[in-house]
Amino acid sequence: MTTAATVLAILAAFVLGLAIGAVLRGKRRRRQRPQQHGPTVADLVHEVVQSGHNGVVVLGEFGDVLLHNTRAAELGVVTDNRVDSSARTTAERVARTGVTEQVDLTPQVPQAGRAPQAVLGEVRRLLDGFTVIDVADQSDTVRLEATRRDFVANVSHELKTPVGAMALLAEALLDYVDDPAEVHRFAGKILDESNRLGRLVNELISLSRLQGAERLPELQTVKVDEVVHEALHRAALAAESHQITMTTDEDSGLTVDGDHSLLATALANLLDNAIAYSPEGSGVSISRRESGGYVEIAVTDRGIGIAREHQERVFERFYRVDKARSRATGGTGLGLAIVKHVAANHGGSVRLWSQQGTGSTFTIRIPAVPVQPPAPVQLAEHEGAL
Repeated sequence: MTTAATVLAILAAFVLGLAIGAVLRGKRRRRQRPQQHGPTVADLVHEVVQSGHNGVVVLGEFGDVLLHNTRAAELGVVTDNRVDSSARTTAERVARTGVTEQVDLTPQVPQAGRAPQAVLGEVRRLLDGFTVIDVADQSDTVRLEATRRDFVANVSHELKTPVGAMALLAEALLDYVDDPAEVHRFAGKILDESNRLGRLVNELISLSRLQGAERLPELQTVKVDEVVHEALHRAALAAESHQITMTTDEDSGLTVDGDHSLLATALANLLDNAIAYSPEGSGVSISRRESGGYVEIAVTDRGIGIAREHQERVFERFYRVDKARSRATGGTGLGLAIVKHVAANHGGSVRLWSQQGTGSTFTIRIPAVPVQPPAPVQLAEHEGAL
């Protein structure tokens, strides 16, 4: 071998050795590199699916459940790892056609508790015959629409009653125009119906302002004792006409953050309700106290009481336990609904205790204003000096 060839061979061996060394060093560094900690992309995707508000179900090409989250089981779409039959049939069709479809998955068997009333699923095709079902609970939307329909129907009925009565009374008044006694009687009835119509319109306006509103943006310190005194003053005439005695405890000095007028209206509504459903000669009482950071104002009557099956619904708009009695007293069916929303707008609530034949107690709970400790008295330097 010539000298040149020998040099080239040595150089080639040297370069090869460097390359092999670099490879070995790279492998050694990779082995020594610390492992990265934290969730993988698969972990994150799994967590997103499991924590989602909608139900998610992934089906294989034969309709078997490959993956589903807890929400899908809660909505009744997956039971014992088997998908709803309507969903499976729709998924098979979507797998063939590739066209996304909507399917109604509302449970047909009544469930315990507040079961979903409207469950809608969207079925989409994935790769290789797999499908995914995106399930949404539309119950709140359905309930809201039903509430809206009921509200419109109730308002129409309630407005129609006094308006129709006023029309009939006006016709009768024209027939007896030459009889002063009858004119006076029918005119009084027209006045009563017009007052009832005015109360209904005013309460509808108040309720529309309150419902759906968040907590009052501009709060003022309200003295609870002043609210109680004003509510008693508003209800005094009704109590006198029904021979009801109203009593209250001593002034408390309690305060809350809120709107004085709204709180007085809510409490007056409770008093009017207690008076209307109490027998003549009985009593209605108001008490107030602070408990657990809340001011509680309770209105107690010794009236007919409310059956347990009605207690959860008395705060609904236009709901009446005794429709005949409510008509006789001129109630609008909105008073307790207003009380509920006034309390909610003040960050509080209203609760009911009642027993038939014994009476009822409605309690408004509003967050109390914390009592500030008195500021320490600072003496002037010459007063503090000895």
